[in-house]
Amino acid sequence: MPWVDVNGIDIRYIEEGQGTPLVFLHGNSSCSVAWERQFEAFSAHFRCIAYDSVNHGFSANSPRDAEEPDRADELEGFLAALGIEQPVLAGNSMGGNTILRWAARHPGTARALVISGAGVRSGTESAPPQRAPMDVETLYVPVGASFTPAFKDRDPVGHERYFRIRSTATRLEALRHPRQPARRTVEERATLIDRVTAITAPMQIVTGELDSALDAARTLYEVRPDARMHVIPGGPHNAYFEMPEQWNPVVQAFLDEVLTASP
Repeated sequence: MPWVDVNGIDIRYIEEGQGTPLVFLHGNSSCSVAWERQFEAFSAHFRCIAYDSVNHGFSANSPRDAEEPDRADELEGFLAALGIEQPVLAGNSMGGNTILRWAARHPGTARALVISGAGVRSGTESAPPQRAPMDVETLYVPVGASFTPAFKDRDPVGHERYFRIRSTATRLEALRHPRQPARRTVEERATLIDRVTAITAPMQIVTGELDSALDAARTLYEVRPDARMHVIPGGPHNAYFEMPEQWNPVVQAFLDEVLTASP
């Protein structure tokens, strides 16, 4: 279980495999271990890495009386700390948004981008949501509409496991004492719909048919028609976890194509 200091925050990450670095970024209230079904599929050919973002998983909490650290800064610091210069980046939801903001700052640095359950929005819709403090009686972080209603019956172990792996003391503390989004995060998200057009790295957009982020993903595809887009039939927001048998092959085919074509 390796750890690394990123901008003064103690960050926990997991790693498996060798080859081209493939860095996974989790969504809001999730964690690195949620990518286990992708590690199983990709670690034979990639150096798979996933980290717990600040205020998530087993990483450290940020100060309660300060803005939440900017997650694109965190990604930049994490890559630098591990000496990774040209990664493949894959992120779901919050992780996908972080990748887009980072890539807009570094348009051609990544070898490939996989944006899952995320996209771009215009105007006030682009602002991060304001969250009310969670009550102290709740011990397992709710999942909302992240999965289909049938997932619990079809895969009860996986469904229950997802609750456990992310409901850490770090995440519960952050939900009971929500930090405000960093000013830079808010400002960059407001202009992201225009700035993603500068990204030159190959991009695969993948989302579920039932995903609340489907419209944002379609908007991203409209402004980046050179990207590839795949909608998983009947797929939820966390299609990567619930439906890896559909999510993984889409990503694998994309990476096989673009990494073979790139030097």
